Amino acid sequence: MLITPAALEQELGSAQPPLLLDVRPAEEFAAGHLAGAVHLDLWGVSLIDTSDAPLRAFMWMIGHLMSLRGVTPDRAVVVYEATSGLRAARAFWFLEYLGHPNVHVLDGGVPAWTRAGFSLTTDAVAPVPSTWHGEPDASRLATWSEVRDRLGKAGTAIVDTRSDAEYFGEAVRAKRGGAIPGAVHLEWTNNLAPDGTYKSVADLKAMYAALGVTPDHEVLTYCQGGYRAAHTYLALRLLGFPRVRNYTGSWKEWGDREDLPIEHPRRSAGSKDPASQDAGRSYRRPGL
Repeated sequence: MLITPAALEQELGSAQPPLLLDVRPAEEFAAGHLAGAVHLDLWGVSLIDTSDAPLRAFMWMIGHLMSLRGVTPDRAVVVYEATSGLRAARAFWFLEYLGHPNVHVLDGGVPAWTRAGFSLTTDAVAPVPSTWHGEPDASRLATWSEVRDRLGKAGTAIVDTRSDAEYFGEAVRAKRGGAIPGAVHLEWTNNLAPDGTYKSVADLKAMYAALGVTPDHEVLTYCQGGYRAAHTYLALRLLGFPRVRNYTGSWKEWGDREDLPIEHPRRSAGSKDPASQDAGRSYRRPGL
């Protein structure tokens, strides 16, 4: 699921090179990107109602955007951004949800690519649209009703990937502040090493096991709008967890719905982790 710069460079020289999706902001793509990459910025394209009809309409739109960029199931896709961040993880999750069989993230993103001695270009290529919209795999996504129905159930782990302030209800970004009842909390930035790559499998495994999140659970991840949750989704997929779902409506949907239960976790002494918060500061943007 992750690919190193060296491995990607070899694949790009093969007879069947992967399709490169640059999911950074347009200005960063214009300033320099991997040769042959096409641009697809999905930032801010969000869903806050995971009821059946709006969910189907939203995912049809995502599938259409992927087809406009030339995605097909018979060609590998590599998504990348600046570091192994939210944008790349969310694009990875979208493609897995749509049933793409061969999607990867460039681990460490553009900085890792250039550190490895590989160049960027400002030349742009036009994508060749396809007709592929995907076949949604419901096992990759959780709706509000599916999360509700699993509350308190043995064998289910809910992982809150937001900041401390959001989890403890100090930063209120919906009608209500707080957390989904029973959720364990681990801010998504903890998945990353200092150089912007994912931590090792051993380190990730130990970190989640310490929270009681193990492969025998069905894991539901959430944040504010499904972005940070997708990052933890990918981290758990790297660990081989067989049942991981991104609750894409996340806290914006859950916190706005007064018919859904919430809890108000309390800080314990030493619970605040300034280092973790500093690590994530540049990634946090309203609504995500």
